[in-house]
Amino acid sequence: MYLYSLTLQRATGVVCATHGSFVGGKTQEIVVARGKVLDLLRPDDTGKLQTILSVEVFGAVRSLAQFRLTGSQKDYVVVGSDSGRIVILEYNKERNAFDKVHQETFGKSGCRRIVPGQFIAVDPKGRAVMIGACEKQKLVYVLNRDTAARLTISSPLEAHKSHTLVYSIAAVDCGFDNPVFAAIELDYSEADQDPSGQAANDAQKHLTFYELDLGLNHVSRKWSEPIDNGANMLVTVPGGGEGPGGILVCAENFVIYKNQGHPDVRAVIPRRADLPAERGVLVVSVATHRQKTIFFFLLQTEYGDIFKVTLVHQNDQVSELKIKYFDTIPVTTSMCLLRSGFLFAASEFGNHALYQFKAIGEDPDVESSSATLMETEEGFQPVFFQPRGLKNLGQIDQVESLMPIMDMKVINLFEEETPQIFALCGRGPRSSMRILRPGLAISEMAVSQLPGVPSAVWTVKKNVNDEFDAYIVVSFANATLVLSIGETVEEVSDSGFLDTTPSLAVSLLGDDSLMQVHPNGIRHIREDGRINEWKTPGKKTIVKVGSNRLQVVIALSGGELIYFEMDLTGQLMEVEKHEMSGDVACLDIAPVPEGRQRSRFLAVGSYDNTIRILSLDPDDCMQVLSVQSVSSAPESLLLLEVQASVGGEDGADRPASVFLNAGLQNGVLFRTVVDMVTGQLSDTRSRFLGLRAPKLFSAMVRGRRAMLCLSSRPWLGYIHQGHFLLTPLSYETLEYAASFSSDQCAEGVVAVAGDALRVFTVERLGETFNETAIPLRYTPRKFVLHPKKKLLVMIESDQGAFSAEEREAARKECLEAMGEGNGNANTEQMENGDDEEKEDPLPDEQYGYPKAESGKWASCIRVLEPKSGNTTCLLELQDNEAAFSVCTVNFHDKEYGTLLAVGTAKGLQFCPKKNFMAGFIHIYRFLDDGKSLELLHKTPVDGIPLALCQFQGRLLAGIGSVLRVYDLGKRKLLRKCENKLFPNTIISINTYRDRIYVGDIQESFHYVKYRRDENQLYIFADDSVPRWLTASHHVDFDTMAGADKFGNVYFVRLPQDVSDEIEEDPTGGKIKWEQGKLNGAPNKVEEIVQFHIGDVVTCLQKASLIPGGGECIIYGTVMGSLGAFLPFTSREDVDFFSHLEMHMRQEHPPLCGRDHMAYRSAYFPVKDVIDGDLCEQFPALAPDLQRKIADELDRTPGEILKKLEDIRNKII
Repeated sequence: MYLYSLTLQRATGVVCATHGSFVGGKTQEIVVARGKVLDLLRPDDTGKLQTILSVEVFGAVRSLAQFRLTGSQKDYVVVGSDSGRIVILEYNKERNAFDKVHQETFGKSGCRRIVPGQFIAVDPKGRAVMIGACEKQKLVYVLNRDTAARLTISSPLEAHKSHTLVYSIAAVDCGFDNPVFAAIELDYSEADQDPSGQAANDAQKHLTFYELDLGLNHVSRKWSEPIDNGANMLVTVPGGGEGPGGILVCAENFVIYKNQGHPDVRAVIPRRADLPAERGVLVVSVATHRQKTIFFFLLQTEYGDIFKVTLVHQNDQVSELKIKYFDTIPVTTSMCLLRSGFLFAASEFGNHALYQFKAIGEDPDVESSSATLMETEEGFQPVFFQPRGLKNLGQIDQVESLMPIMDMKVINLFEEETPQIFALCGRGPRSSMRILRPGLAISEMAVSQLPGVPSAVWTVKKNVNDEFDAYIVVSFANATLVLSIGETVEEVSDSGFLDTTPSLAVSLLGDDSLMQVHPNGIRHIREDGRINEWKTPGKKTIVKVGSNRLQVVIALSGGELIYFEMDLTGQLMEVEKHEMSGDVACLDIAPVPEGRQRSRFLAVGSYDNTIRILSLDPDDCMQVLSVQSVSSAPESLLLLEVQASVGGEDGADRPASVFLNAGLQNGVLFRTVVDMVTGQLSDTRSRFLGLRAPKLFSAMVRGRRAMLCLSSRPWLGYIHQGHFLLTPLSYETLEYAASFSSDQCAEGVVAVAGDALRVFTVERLGETFNETAIPLRYTPRKFVLHPKKKLLVMIESDQGAFSAEEREAARKECLEAMGEGNGNANTEQMENGDDEEKEDPLPDEQYGYPKAESGKWASCIRVLEPKSGNTTCLLELQDNEAAFSVCTVNFHDKEYGTLLAVGTAKGLQFCPKKNFMAGFIHIYRFLDDGKSLELLHKTPVDGIPLALCQFQGRLLAGIGSVLRVYDLGKRKLLRKCENKLFPNTIISINTYRDRIYVGDIQESFHYVKYRRDENQLYIFADDSVPRWLTASHHVDFDTMAGADKFGNVYFVRLPQDVSDEIEEDPTGGKIKWEQGKLNGAPNKVEEIVQFHIGDVVTCLQKASLIPGGGECIIYGTVMGSLGAFLPFTSREDVDFFSHLEMHMRQEHPPLCGRDHMAYRSAYFPVKDVIDGDLCEQFPALAPDLQRKIADELDRTPGEILKKLEDIRNKII
């Protein structure tokens, strides 16, 4: 079995981020690392974040830093990854790509303790960069420029110290003196030697300064002194005349200013009043703002509170350190403060946000200062504050993030064309259930009812230079309605259009006249109001029309074509007639190319399943240049000029090519390239869009021509980052559409459907899915589908949290304490859910839940009606129980029908070691049509039930290392049979017929057979490789798909002969008495597929995402990405793609220096999987490289692109 792996949605979580002027010029961009993807983002003028570039690097990005050589205009990015190399990237504006400027190897690949890459610090003047490991090694590279002003990099200078752990590295700002780097270090050499553990308790962290002597080209330890053992982060303080220099050390509960030869200046970090005393406060991310002489820091704590830190200083002497409460936003992994007044917050979990500054915290607020630091017997006296609503920041945009996907199912619950993906995402108060649909999101601007059912709609400008459209023209069966676009849209009667007839086409002719084509003629409305009419000869009527600004072709009934051109005086002149063999099905003329007088091509579709290209040149007017036969009669044609190829900000500069697009009556969109010189057709592609014949329209997207295809759902074909994408829009069926531009909505679409006129715009381009989010209460763990009622049942649980009632009581107290008068009215409103936004001064989503002791859990079971998004039942679990597993089960005894089983644990603790008070299995029955739950009984068990599954009218439970079969009793569940031979902890159970596939937490899969006559469970096969399972899925009778916690996906299969033997053996004796191998089962499964994804996979499912598409395995990961494995159906495809992959590996090595083959084989050699993400980088290669690879494969580049498109269309 060979699989094609393709990422459908790139990771949405962020590991680290940095900002700078990477494009050059005044603007600032943000570079974010999402695991193995680098993205370049920029806020546009309206404050929406746009993705300029997104690139797979096939390696784990661990750290990013930005630097600029003195006097240069643009910034470079330094990347620390798992490649054992330091890589410096520069953004290339012409190609819209990152160029690798330098790549220096210093160690082995992989994330290792002593190989640098985890920490990066850059000298503020851009003269040197330090890259450090978690332990022992630190390397310094000197950066400079050569005579041609190119960046140069020196050999590495070592700043190693063995037996030393590093917690953080930062540069010290010394102006133009020798560069200095600071590190928090812990020496463990004594702790290693001392068996009593005393030395380990006494180990002390140190702050160490390393100086790079640029003259001697050597790094020396300059200064070291002990600091707080809670120190976790260093922040560079501006120096060299702009500030005092030195470093801020962020430690548990404190921020300390330190510098060589300067006394410590220490201040406590204010803490929330409701925080338990055992919890400290740590700083997790920081943003620095510096203008000429003013600077301040924004520090965010692990609870989401941001503090503004300022230093009072005289030259180099700091006299006071102030920490003032600023605002509270969800916890981030990194914050970027842009010069334009934006703060980009890359959230740890849930959506990322872009905030705008309303103020910079000058108003009085809770403040702690080094001057007012009080020392008591217990230690330093804390300062308390109460979080409040946003005062200094305002959110203006958010970027959706699915991180982490906890569980996922692909089901078509809404009877749509394509199934929906239901994913449980997020953590704590920011958790949600996301419903993903393949397609682009739409934002609807207006919907208005019309006085009948319209058949078509157009928009026209009055003058070619106008920015906005002047009229919307709607055609009905026997009339035409003209609407004028202004502040409002209203009907007008003085436009010159004939309104007593339906229209076939309305457009702008020449520079400033309008044309209306109706069945009996052409009406040409001049700018000064004069009207010219051309009437059809005899009894014939016009049936089809195609036009651009200077040319019009009409088709009369019977198949006669008449061609008109606009002459210099602005008159429409008849040029040529041509008889076609039969009626014309559709027509289109290409737009007039820049600097030409006419377009050369006319496309005509006939009912005999052909499309002809006719010439409009005066020399060979109406001659047929080429004929293309298609599978069904064409319904609609569109000639689209596409500036193909890669370059510029989002794609193109090479000579344009013209695409002929045809919508056929069988629902297929047919695309082919028209040769600009000869008119020949080549490189045809087709794709099934829906059950209705697609109608094609031209629209504007980001200032470029795009194609709207209206089939049983609308599709948009557009160019994004150099690739042509054809993506469905998540909207209802539309009849007819036109592009729309007004001052409220620059790039919209106006469309008719039913008796309504709709105006909408297309949101974020380039995305594969759009999503609807339903907020949840706690971190979601798992969910199941109630099979008959189409309801979702999910379990949610959070550690260290209070239950809803306790939170409500605490909030009441807190509001009363804040003097909000009567707190009762407030909470009542909360419970009724009346417009919570207004009522709730402190939404949990933003502030997080108040923290409890680590042994306390809050958990609930929720029944959700997915169509409306309503929760029909929510059961909070009482006395410190938390739910961990769930399944629906039908017992033999049909008394209750479908029941719900939930596995829970009471008082679970992980630290210092895992222990719990009790485990239970709850059985609930569904009441009022499945919408609510009632507890039948709960059964105490001797472990935590982490896996439950229905099996032959009974319940299978994995409790610790025991697999047990239960049946339903009156008071509790009754044990029927068990097997205690599993190695560690059972975390997944799948069943098929009488086989049970059990997943162990660290020993992969075990195949179990249940023998009913003996009532015994036998393990007859297991895996020879230890695997820490995170997800599993049953593929077929002998095959399981699994994923482990190191980011690998693998398939195991039981050899056919073993499988047959097990099934045929009537006595079961073979299984029972045969001795196991390697302390395991008698048979071993074979690994048939292995692939390293580079991200922990949390859920796998077999599904088909498109009607008639192939079944694939869909996976979701912790970083919030979705991907698919598609099995190949032909040997020829396998050969083609494996050769393409091989050439891509050689010609286009990954950006961050990791070897592609080694990356995909990080833990086990990659087996029988072709990496589609690498193959899909083919269009981004230089054209000569594309031709070189294509020649090696005996293909043309066009054929390779077509293959890539075809296989992608099989998946989504």
